[in-house]
Amino acid sequence: PNCRGGLHKNNVDGKSLTCNVCGKAFKYNSHLKRHQMIHSDERPYSCESCGKGFRQNSDLTVHMRTHTGERPYCCETCGKSFTSSSSLTVHRRCHTGERPYTCTICAKAFSCSKALTIHMRSHMGHSLYICETCSQCFSCNQSLKTHMRIHTGERPFTCTICRKSFRHKGSLSFHMKVHSGKKSFSCKKCGKGFIIESRLTDHMRIHTGEKPFSCQTCNKSFSCKQSLTAHTKVHSSERPYSCGTCGKRFRQRGSLTFHLRAHSGHKNFSCEVCGKHFIANRALTIHMRTHTGERPFSCTICGKSFSLKCILRDHMTTHSGERPFSCKTCGKSFSLKRILQVHTKTHTGEKPYFCETCGKRFSTKQSIDVHWRIHSGERPFSCQTCGKSFTNQSSLTIHMRMHTDSRPYRCTTCGKSFDKTYALTVHKRSHTGENPYVCKTCGKSLSCGSSLNTHMRIHTDNKLFVCGRCGEKFRTKSHLNSHMKTHSD
Repeated sequence: PNCRGGLHKNNVDGKSLTCNVCGKAFKYNSHLKRHQMIHSDERPYSCESCGKGFRQNSDLTVHMRTHTGERPYCCETCGKSFTSSSSLTVHRRCHTGERPYTCTICAKAFSCSKALTIHMRSHMGHSLYICETCSQCFSCNQSLKTHMRIHTGERPFTCTICRKSFRHKGSLSFHMKVHSGKKSFSCKKCGKGFIIESRLTDHMRIHTGEKPFSCQTCNKSFSCKQSLTAHTKVHSSERPYSCGTCGKRFRQRGSLTFHLRAHSGHKNFSCEVCGKHFIANRALTIHMRTHTGERPFSCTICGKSFSLKCILRDHMTTHSGERPFSCKTCGKSFSLKRILQVHTKTHTGEKPYFCETCGKRFSTKQSIDVHWRIHSGERPFSCQTCGKSFTNQSSLTIHMRMHTDSRPYRCTTCGKSFDKTYALTVHKRSHTGENPYVCKTCGKSLSCGSSLNTHMRIHTDNKLFVCGRCGEKFRTKSHLNSHMKTHSD
């Protein structure tokens, strides 16, 4: 059928105007035209904050209140407030028990028309337009066509600056603000700027700790609605977004978009400080924190701050003491599953990441990224006290303790303190007798990985440390240092 529809005068009263798509009747021509936008999917009114489109200006006005937080309509009975008068009207019915919308087939009554519409589908058994890929239903063909772009990957609206493409015209208009560089909305607490006000509103919740969006399944709460929407898919295991190149599926549209850039190889976002390129603006924003030192995520218990929210989440487990993930080989437990996965590689010897320059292998991608800086000479983390620079943040953090003489990690058995968690972990093994690192050649077990590496040189006769005075070689640096004293004497 034609989605735009036509005008059919009702023959009964001679006044009603009827939509020829769904048969709904209207008294005024303006009401019919407004209704026909449902079938055509026309949305001429666009939100300047998030790019979402609406069929009526009044709908846009109500929507804007989700960004401003304005809720001018208040229930006199319970005090709950709403963004629109219609929402308040529907809410009042939960107090009065009124159910004015009745099903003509089974006589079941509902408090709002939307609930009745959803219920009617149970009698119909089908919708007019159904997506053959995911079975989602639509009231008009145009809505189905727009939806199909999710599955086909079609993006007809392209940015003339960076060539990024979008499914909707409103999304492109929203994206163009990234290139303008104008950030009209600034956080009064940390000074961070935002292109749209809704992003500032979401950001402010980092400082206030407010999490108004709750999951009805597990009660987990979130600071923004998008995070809740993404989270709910964890419970349903739904992954509606599929990569046309490799078939990998994703829960979120943004995750698929980000993944597709891995195939295209396009890195349109570059760092003005070091020239490094990134496939996403968010990745560049995170990278810039290595130069600025910005750490916007703070622990409410100890005050320690972090550059990434996920790192703060990981840190919070150190306060709870919970370690639900245990190694089946040595019994060691961990607070995070990914740390356990990295740990198990110490037993299996798996090192899938290979340095093309020196041939050294690594168990994690992060390790090889840090290692590569040895070859590139990059040292992005600098000490503000003495100017010494480091290849990674943890090395800088450990170095800073030289200036403060801080040793925050204390052994509960003997009271000895250490400047590194790993040093404390290795030390504890002197009390427990644990030696998890085993030599595959002779079976000797040792307390730490570095001791195993040193021990292995006995079997390989690998002597890496050379005396610059006489040329004699040694397996360990400590042996070389002892030897050097013979020259000074």
